[in-house]
Amino acid sequence: MSNSDFSTRLGHYITSTIGGEQIKSFVPTPLPPAPPIELGPFQEILAKANHSLGRLDFVTRILPDPAIFIYQYVRKEALLSSQIEGTQSSFADLLLFEGQEESVIPFDDAVEVSSYVAAITYGLERLKDGFPLCLRLLKEIHGVLLSQGRGKEKNPGEFRTSANWIGGTRPGNAMFVPPPPDKVMECMGALEYFLHDERCEYPLLVKAALVHVQFETIHPFLDGNGRLGRLLITLLLCNSGVLSEPTLYLSLYLKTYRDEYYALLQKVRTEGAWESWLMFFLEGVERTAQQGTEAAQQILKLFNQDRDIIQQGRQTTVSMLRVHHLLQKRPIIAIEQACKELDLTFPTVTKAFSGLEKLGIVKEMTGKQRGRIFVYQQYLDILSEGTDPLPR
Repeated sequence: MSNSDFSTRLGHYITSTIGGEQIKSFVPTPLPPAPPIELGPFQEILAKANHSLGRLDFVTRILPDPAIFIYQYVRKEALLSSQIEGTQSSFADLLLFEGQEESVIPFDDAVEVSSYVAAITYGLERLKDGFPLCLRLLKEIHGVLLSQGRGKEKNPGEFRTSANWIGGTRPGNAMFVPPPPDKVMECMGALEYFLHDERCEYPLLVKAALVHVQFETIHPFLDGNGRLGRLLITLLLCNSGVLSEPTLYLSLYLKTYRDEYYALLQKVRTEGAWESWLMFFLEGVERTAQQGTEAAQQILKLFNQDRDIIQQGRQTTVSMLRVHHLLQKRPIIAIEQACKELDLTFPTVTKAFSGLEKLGIVKEMTGKQRGRIFVYQQYLDILSEGTDPLPR
């Protein structure tokens, strides 16, 4: 098709005055795109993406303790999505914060990531309880996301009633200005209709790709739109049954190719280039699902190897095995916290950590005699892949 054939995909601009400047706000055309996306060229990558997702879901289901992996996957997605927005938290920082240990990163960074974990958990629990994926639920999740830390003063849980923008210091020099406040509800209502339109013949992954861009273009909240828009992908996949649990951390791919990600979102708005975005999105799903499967297999292999090492040791104790199992959920933990969670005495837990340290399974990270914290480093290394904060 020629560029003119895509003109019906483009939205329109509304001119208004903000702060004495003439501003053009973009209002997107409701989904689905017209002319429709021809899926023929995408059949191969779509099949690969679905296969990789199915394999990831299968591997997760057959794990001996899936809850442990899901617990960590949720935190990885939360961390990566927040890093795209500029937080400097590492995986270790998040675990230290959740364990109420000392952390060197700004408090607001840690709170932001922790709030994302709470938002994911809240949204998925609501869906499991039978609540529909609707505007009300998105508002509720947003309320959790911005309940504390940065953004808590920006109307958590409510659509915006003032202008916002992307890039630049004000609407007048912004890269992109979303719909004006009085159009937000209309745009979001159309998006909700598309979410539940049973006449839509697009496969779910295609639908998720379209919904994400549309949400980011509407930018319905004053803050947190990027994080919630990426969470919306996870909610769609889990709500439809494509994934039984939130094990796809797509933000790793979007973070790695952040510049291309933002450029493609803008290209959809300015050129109606849904096809370019869709190819990028599907390749990301395939690649990320493969990485998730490989990580799960590596972790399972590590757990089994280390359990065998413990059991074959000369001074093996039941408490060592219990601490090792706890470390699978809490790869960074203080002795005092381990005592509470295992309901064991301080000397017993200290002896267990000492035994694990001699076997090379854990190492102490504070160098202190009191308040010692141990890390299951090999496990943390697998979990942390790709989670180094982006340079400022």
